[in-house]
Amino acid sequence: MIDPPGASSVHTWSSSGKVSKRCRFEAVVAFKYQNLLLIPKTPPRTASVFLISFPSLDRCSMNLLEKIKKQKKKEPDKSMSVQEIPVYWFETSDSVTRHYQFQPDGHLSVKVVDDSRPVYHRVVDSFLNKFFPSGYPFSVNEGYLRYTQFRALQHFTSAALSVLSTQSLLFAAGLRPTPAQATVVSWILKDGMQHVGKLICSNLGARMDSEPKRWRILADALYDLGTGLEVLSPLCPQLFLEMAGLGNFAKGIAVVAARATRLPIYSSFAKEGNLSDLFAKGEAISTLFNVVGLGAGIQLASTVCSSMQGKMIVGPLLSVIHVYSVIEEMRAAPVNTLNPQRTAMIIADFVKTGRISSPADLRYREDLLFPGRLIEDAGNVKVGRDLHKVVKPSKFHELKELFAEEKFILCLGSRWTDMVLEQNASGEDALRGWLVAAYAASMAKSFHDPSLTVLQDAYDKMNDVFTPLLSELQAKGWHTDRFLDGTGTRFAWTDTIWIIQSSMVNQ
Repeated sequence: MIDPPGASSVHTWSSSGKVSKRCRFEAVVAFKYQNLLLIPKTPPRTASVFLISFPSLDRCSMNLLEKIKKQKKKEPDKSMSVQEIPVYWFETSDSVTRHYQFQPDGHLSVKVVDDSRPVYHRVVDSFLNKFFPSGYPFSVNEGYLRYTQFRALQHFTSAALSVLSTQSLLFAAGLRPTPAQATVVSWILKDGMQHVGKLICSNLGARMDSEPKRWRILADALYDLGTGLEVLSPLCPQLFLEMAGLGNFAKGIAVVAARATRLPIYSSFAKEGNLSDLFAKGEAISTLFNVVGLGAGIQLASTVCSSMQGKMIVGPLLSVIHVYSVIEEMRAAPVNTLNPQRTAMIIADFVKTGRISSPADLRYREDLLFPGRLIEDAGNVKVGRDLHKVVKPSKFHELKELFAEEKFILCLGSRWTDMVLEQNASGEDALRGWLVAAYAASMAKSFHDPSLTVLQDAYDKMNDVFTPLLSELQAKGWHTDRFLDGTGTRFAWTDTIWIIQSSMVNQ
């Protein structure tokens, strides 16, 4: 501790900035050549910081400066300069005292020196630090806690089911394994089938990017189907090879599909560029509850589910809980990329009410199983059909001339409006086309010959409102730089010809 001369009093500054009481000096003062440095400079809002008041700051500074100069003359060989004196301070918040210190490289280190909280609060805080992203809940988007809760339940039930299914497989093969042996074999079978699943799912990546929620639900339903075949295998041992092979094949595809959709879901929660932290903590939660689920599965296999009748009761119950947990997980995730369904919902809300929906607003309204439904308020748009099926050659040049500066083609029909995008079209282009289609569908009701006249009027109206619409969309957190339309057809335009391409790579 340093007790500087000339100090008349020491005060504790509360969060409101007012002097509350006198106390002993507990802050370190670092001196420079020309001024006096106190750390921290301003009192934080949630902690008590110790500061010093000096009645004659200039006189003290001059005296201290003279002393420092004399000291440097007496000790010319001293390796550490005055400016390298460690700068640290203590802060107390919520019964926890922390030591803060600036390191030589400029980083700020924090160390807990006194924690008087109850044991329960310390355990909860430790759990949050290990299994939730740094800065939670301010570092993640809305819905992360609900997503994590159902993710934990999903992994628990999935692990318990895997033990029961593997035990049933080995019974069907004529073996009588212990629950622990069934657990080991479960991991071996699951890892081995992932290679087959990768080959089968290699052509589905673009579809999973477009609809990650739907494919994640389908993956877990497929996993439970495979598990069910394994559980039922002892009932027909003569078909053991067929049932075991089909069940593990389905589970292999499900594992790969679940992993492929994991990153888009995690990305929807990343708020401060902390995707890696989110991924690491999410996997920690999964691992923890997988282990707990395996333990529960071993217990069930040894007691209630030691007979086939027990498995027939517990198995479907665990499967229902598993699928329900996955559905609630996906409903909680505010995916912020543009695909056909979310784009249509955004445009429908804007045309109908004039407001822009955020990803959190739409998450509970998405159709997770059948996302291809048409939305009337958004113009009943179908995107990605083959260009030769959408536009007749005689009308193509007229439409291209109307949308000369755009990267989309629109064709009004009696039941829906077709939109085909250019190969390099982005989310902004899709939004422009969708908004034109919505306005055109509304105007077409008062025209007998709707085609080009309505499209032109709708196009002009879209140009008037699109700039503020786009700005507000981006402010709400939507990513408009790409449009994920799955494997829909796109076209490439040259000066003389147009070429149809099947878009396997999303823009």
